[in-house]
Amino acid sequence: MDMPDGQPAFVLHSRAYRETSALVDFLTPQGRLRAVLRRARGKAGSLARPFVPLEVQFHGRGELKNVGRMDSAGVAVWLNGDALFSGLYLNELLIRLLQAEDPHPVMFEQYAATLQALGAGRPLEPLLRAFEWRLLDELGYGFALEHDINGDPLVADGLYRLQVDAGLERVYLVQPGLFSGAHLLAMAEAEWSMPGALGAAKRLMRQALAVHLGGRPLVSRELFRKP
Repeated sequence: MDMPDGQPAFVLHSRAYRETSALVDFLTPQGRLRAVLRRARGKAGSLARPFVPLEVQFHGRGELKNVGRMDSAGVAVWLNGDALFSGLYLNELLIRLLQAEDPHPVMFEQYAATLQALGAGRPLEPLLRAFEWRLLDELGYGFALEHDINGDPLVADGLYRLQVDAGLERVYLVQPGLFSGAHLLAMAEAEWSMPGALGAAKRLMRQALAVHLGGRPLVSRELFRKP
């Protein structure tokens, strides 16, 4: 699929390729694209970094494209500390989970909005959980938070476990790793003021994502653990 017209894009990852080129993973409304950037040490190479809004012209009909023209299309989002690690986490999730050339314009918009929110200093955890949830839903892996796998409404005093390929199952024996109905209902309404809701949401998203990540840990998660 040749793409002669420029389109909005962000760099997800870049690495050296041959002597003077770079192999770059881009996020575009048309999905994740991998392309060779020639003369990567020049002006174009200075733009090939994460969190910079770009307009990129791609050439080539195979899965590996070539970058024709690449220009800045806005102000770069400057992230520091945990916000930077969060941005790198989003990039790694998209590289690992998006199929090449599988259009997800909604995810592109969600990504751009999340970067802006991270740059503005908004609380990280709600932003990350919302992004993960939207990504799962866009890829067809989402599940209901308001009712269980039998179609029964969740109850606040119930206990549930996640069946990744089906949804939430109510259980009646206490065991490790369960979720309270109250926390799940708070997640459904993004009611993060409830004590424990954000922690439960993080645990739920990790369980939901793990099977789709194929057992390989995310490198960016390790950044949060370093002092």
